[in-house]
Amino acid sequence: MNTLIRAAATALLACAVALPAATTATAAAPTSASAPPPVAVSVPQNTPASLADRPAGALRMPAPTGPHKVGSSVLHLVDRSRTDPWVPEADGRELMVTLHYPAARSAHGRPAAYATREEARLLLEAVSVADPALIRQVAKARTHSAVDVRPAPGRHPLVVLSPGFGMGRYTLTGLAVDLASRGYVVASLDHAYEASGTSVPGGRTLTCVACTVMEESGWSKGSVVTGTRAADTRFVLDRLTGPRPAWKYASSIDRKRIGMAGHSIGGASAGTAMASDRRIDAGVNMDGTFWDELPADGLGGRPFLFLGTDSHGPGGDDASWDRTWAGLRGAKHWLTVTGADHLGFSDAPVLLGHLGLPHGDLPAERAVSVTRAYVAAFFDEHLRGEDQPLLDGPDPAHPEVRFHHP
Repeated sequence: MNTLIRAAATALLACAVALPAATTATAAAPTSASAPPPVAVSVPQNTPASLADRPAGALRMPAPTGPHKVGSSVLHLVDRSRTDPWVPEADGRELMVTLHYPAARSAHGRPAAYATREEARLLLEAVSVADPALIRQVAKARTHSAVDVRPAPGRHPLVVLSPGFGMGRYTLTGLAVDLASRGYVVASLDHAYEASGTSVPGGRTLTCVACTVMEESGWSKGSVVTGTRAADTRFVLDRLTGPRPAWKYASSIDRKRIGMAGHSIGGASAGTAMASDRRIDAGVNMDGTFWDELPADGLGGRPFLFLGTDSHGPGGDDASWDRTWAGLRGAKHWLTVTGADHLGFSDAPVLLGHLGLPHGDLPAERAVSVTRAYVAAFFDEHLRGEDQPLLDGPDPAHPEVRFHHP
């Protein structure tokens, strides 16, 4: 598994788990004629002292910034109408979903865990960390949310989050909890057999079978990933907003305001999901290569945000961003973040900083702050209809962010 995830980390559709000591590497070119070109991903050597020098101890996740308390629920869903592409003998397509949501002011409950011990062990194993004490620290980490507490009154927009390839849904918890504190219901998905480890009921753990398939195929099956994740998203939306919802607090979801965001290939999947499901009103791709061509009408005028590293600027290493941008109609935003690396739009900077591993030139606190600010501003403007000057151009409080208008 180490070899597979290390190989994946050099590609744009990477497992997105950083190598402890790496130089700039270039992904092997996908063999599919329609696949994007390879992209170089640099894994810097320096770690901000504010995190690297932190004494060993509890892993602390960044606190949310919104006015609401946050609740958390976990669902286990199985779509038996589909065959899992990675493990065809499985009993349907198995999904774990974490819902973060604005909680009632009076809500009090047990803090939700960040990850299970087995998920923590497999994640750290992927970056060659086997220290039992560090595994315990990740497994004992708690999020800024309480388990199954009552939601805040009213109906709230829904945002679906899809993680990078090889990464668990919990690696987008920092963004999910922050959006929930700002008044969103957030559904973070674990796509079966596409993460280093996913704990499911019955004491089972699904490991990254897809990592093996992708490596053996020369990374040519990106469209299988994005298409499967689009179908996963449709199924989850059906189970959250349909006539017999799987979540007991589903009545707090505003079915007419739905967005989707993702990191790496999860971001590419947001575009693919929007193309096949009109229920998704707005989408965000955080540093992911687009594997699929847009329909002739783009996304039907629905808004989309590109948020990436410097290498994802216009005319940069990833031509799929230029191509997709040209095909979009309606509101669209193209932003890059100076100093961020591919992992910087997830919880990875916080996790890797705690472990003393490199994670880009941008300090973890800034990476978290920038991602939260711009993703929230995008959804506030395009799901809530609230004008966001932050999206109009450069902002002195966020000097790392560059705006592009090709």
